[in-house]
Amino acid sequence: MSKPNPRHPNFPIPGGPKLRAKGWRQEALLRLLENVLSVGEDPDNLIVYAALGKAARNWAAHDAIVRTLKEMDEDQTLIIQSGKPVGLLKTHAKAPMVIMANCNIVGQWAKAEYFYQLQEKGLICWGGLTAGAWQYIGSQGVIQGTYEIFMRIAEKRFGGSLAGRFVLTAGLGGMGGAQPLAGRMAGAAILVVDIDPDRVAKRKSIGFLDEVASDLDAALAMVDAAVKEKRAVSIGLVGNAADIYPQIVKRGIVPDVVSDQTSAHDLVYGYVPKGMSLEEVRRLRKEGQGQLMAASRASIADHVRAMLTLQAKGAEVFDNGNLIRTQAREGGVENAFDIPIFTEAYLRPLFCRAIGPFRWMALSGDEGDIARIDDLVLELFPDNHIVTNWIRLARENVPFEGLPARIAWLGHGERTKLAIAVNKLVAQGELKGPVAFSRDHLDAGAMAHPNIMTENMKDGSDAVADWPLINAMTLCSSMADLVVIHSGGGGYAGYMTSAGVTIIADGSEAATERLDMSITNDTSLGIIRYADAGYEDAVDAAEQGKVPHIRLG
Repeated sequence: MSKPNPRHPNFPIPGGPKLRAKGWRQEALLRLLENVLSVGEDPDNLIVYAALGKAARNWAAHDAIVRTLKEMDEDQTLIIQSGKPVGLLKTHAKAPMVIMANCNIVGQWAKAEYFYQLQEKGLICWGGLTAGAWQYIGSQGVIQGTYEIFMRIAEKRFGGSLAGRFVLTAGLGGMGGAQPLAGRMAGAAILVVDIDPDRVAKRKSIGFLDEVASDLDAALAMVDAAVKEKRAVSIGLVGNAADIYPQIVKRGIVPDVVSDQTSAHDLVYGYVPKGMSLEEVRRLRKEGQGQLMAASRASIADHVRAMLTLQAKGAEVFDNGNLIRTQAREGGVENAFDIPIFTEAYLRPLFCRAIGPFRWMALSGDEGDIARIDDLVLELFPDNHIVTNWIRLARENVPFEGLPARIAWLGHGERTKLAIAVNKLVAQGELKGPVAFSRDHLDAGAMAHPNIMTENMKDGSDAVADWPLINAMTLCSSMADLVVIHSGGGGYAGYMTSAGVTIIADGSEAATERLDMSITNDTSLGIIRYADAGYEDAVDAAEQGKVPHIRLG
């Protein structure tokens, strides 16, 4: 049975033993579609996160997807083009149930303006990363990734701890809203700025923000007290980051860590320029997109200049993947890229070993299934301190949203080992239902994005998009249940291509085969991608993990 959803009453949380489809593979994907809407930012408009990341193109397309998933047989494959189902093909029982491609535009046309034209005509939709692939699990996925970034910074700059450190950032939307909890879990005093009072209130109501400051003076006083006491605390402030950051600079205050996760990637539907009300911005989205884009870019330029000043004064400043440096450079900030991207600065050694954000979702809707898998993770990987530390912290601090789910940074071999062990638990009846396994698109072999994932690659292959395409084809060949290729929309148009995968552990022997082949080949390709680029860590990982990579000569 579905569960009531207090946040979005019209979008109940799926669960229970009853099937509406002809098998668990189809039912699982149907529940995952329902789940991303149940945890989405604006499900009435099919928007899951990031201003425009949608689960389906429109409601007619959504309803057709639901109907088809309920009616299709296991030897058929549903084809989805930019959130719209276009065909149901006869394949075979080992083929993917769903193959989709979202928002892929031919290179010379892959511009934000052209994307908006196509969107207005109803010809395309942006799937985000995990939104259109029905893999989003609420804030938890972003919490864990942000927490890992903070902990890598702690190791790099602050002796392994952020206790007594001031973190300044902005953005409390579907992605950025994870920052306050992640910062507090990392031990910091974190101040998060957002222009929308409703977003600030929402993060306070669910416990991600401990306090909401009345103004900047009050916020800084709270931070100062917490820093002196080495007390972890998350503080929200309603304001525009392009105003607040320069004010902090003028006061001579230098935070220890500075970032930003506003929707700077989208100058129309995301970022709010300083000096404009939310109402004015909403009007310009319909009547003056060009004016709004120019104002947003000018505001971002001031925003980033303040970040660069804080960097020059000793703060650890990084781009969290929202294209803010790119927009600032186009707005006249020539040295915007003096700010490093988080992937290259902190996470690339992990990606070289295919260690990245792996996730699983309890399709039963029973939180006990995740608790049992938590125990299993601690049993299987007692020496992996990143994972064991995270599981213990997540149990204590991270609330479930929608279907109970968990995420952990596991690598080659580890992911396969866990998935097969979970499938065995399903077969033995130790879990209340099947489990869906997925991962973030920002994974070792799954994304090409020269300003985020693949910036400054050792061999200069930053913009080569072959890898996510190969990844998707490999996953189709490896019997995954859902395979997707996404490219950027809105402000991300022309900047990235990624691949996603979902595999269902339903307790069957066929599921064991699918999980083993899909997950092993997925992580193998991640290692191969970095080994091919010349990273010795990846070459070493390939040799240790027996990954069959080909070297010339």
